[in-house]
Amino acid sequence: MKTGSGGSMKVMVAGAGPAGLMLAAELALGGAEVAVVDRLPARSPFCRGFTLNARSLELLDRRGIADRFLAEGPTVPYGMFADPSRPLDLSVMDTDHPYVLGIAQTRVEELLEQWLAELGVAVSWGHEVIGLDQDEDGVDVTLRVSGQHQHRRVDYLAGCDGSRSVVRKLAGIGFPGTAATTFGLLADVELADPADLPFGMTDGEHGTVFVIPRPGYVRIVLDEPTPPADRDEPVRLAHFQQLLNETLGHPVELRNPRWLTRFSDAARQADRYVAGRVVLAGDAAHIHPPAGAVGVNVALADAVNLGWKLAATALGHAPDGLLDSYHHERHEAGARVLRTTRAQAILGRRRPELDPVRDLFNELTDLPPVSTYLAELATGVSTRYDPKIPGDHPWLGKLAPNLKLTIGDKHTSIAELLRPARPVLLHLGNRALPVDTGTDGNVDTYRAHCPEHPELDGLLVRPDGHTAWISTASDPQPADTFSTAWSTWIGARKPSAPGLGKQIGSARLT
Repeated sequence: MKTGSGGSMKVMVAGAGPAGLMLAAELALGGAEVAVVDRLPARSPFCRGFTLNARSLELLDRRGIADRFLAEGPTVPYGMFADPSRPLDLSVMDTDHPYVLGIAQTRVEELLEQWLAELGVAVSWGHEVIGLDQDEDGVDVTLRVSGQHQHRRVDYLAGCDGSRSVVRKLAGIGFPGTAATTFGLLADVELADPADLPFGMTDGEHGTVFVIPRPGYVRIVLDEPTPPADRDEPVRLAHFQQLLNETLGHPVELRNPRWLTRFSDAARQADRYVAGRVVLAGDAAHIHPPAGAVGVNVALADAVNLGWKLAATALGHAPDGLLDSYHHERHEAGARVLRTTRAQAILGRRRPELDPVRDLFNELTDLPPVSTYLAELATGVSTRYDPKIPGDHPWLGKLAPNLKLTIGDKHTSIAELLRPARPVLLHLGNRALPVDTGTDGNVDTYRAHCPEHPELDGLLVRPDGHTAWISTASDPQPADTFSTAWSTWIGARKPSAPGLGKQIGSARLT
């Protein structure tokens, strides 16, 4: 681990899961020195998550790496909200990726770690955070490495170390929420006779069994009515076999267990995502019921929102309050995830007293506007952050659509322009924008043409892809709204001259 010119490293990321790896990549793109540590000696081969949703693929596309993930697995144009027998149609969503991608979380992590290595950052495995002491200028971190204690001075420490986050606990950050009320078991096993248990939902005599096909084995999920007193007690195949037989009302033989684990419907959220020079992301910041399979996806969204803000703050050119906006934006988004997944978990319970509510909900989901709303809610496509300026344009505060653009004689897109993880200012119309373009390189500024939306005059897009300011021919925005957007998200610096010195792929713009 190198140290910066001030004697300390800019940022240490604790945890090499999806949140930590994506955050480290965003920090590296933002120019901040970063180190990633993880307490495990190597990556675990087991995982619960097997899904990347539309929002995650949009974000990965804006870094130019979505194709790496799409090459790994099948995509399906439907998803589950509460009832697996009534899938949501994802093709109705307003996105370039109206589907979910089947890919194991472990493979997501491998691909992210490969990308991170391309950016010049390696993961230090077997490095466990066991202590921290922060002051106004940085954080003293104590690590345990091969049984020995090591000390590092960092400007910022990011806790991406899971639901039982040591960083969160050491920083004294509260984790309020609702305790577990129901428990489930998951087993990756083989069926002695594959015909004994079909894929999907099977209603047994005493409950429901959910079976997911996997290469060479199946994943079986069922309720655990009475968990042991020690909920950390390992799940044994004999216990799972007995519970499966009782649930179905007849025996189904299981063989060759790969992994068995327990989960619950607990829902908790850190009361602060930013505490001085300690920040949290991913499961360290929130846990929720597994309904909707959104855990990995929310972690990636946290990381992309945080990365550019933390990098700018660590490098000393962030506007006041930029890092705090991470808490405000993602805490609100996290609360929405907790509410949505808890609702799904309740609706998914096979209890007779819930039948009227479930029937009414199913009637509502048959209405196209409701179905679209739920699809975009469940996948994060509808995520909108407060833009801090007035305006009612539907893109304001949301992820800017992947507009097809022409700059000079080159064809490009919003996603391609965002690959360096920098703010983008587009001058799209004939009227002058309310900004004096200078020569500072903090923002990439282009004169562009958008044939699909000729009404656009100007667009300011944050590094995470969200629209910070937009002006159209029918609703031209005054200088004060642009100034507010600029000072809120960019700072005092001026954008670079339009189209000068920018790279799009291998084509140089002139």
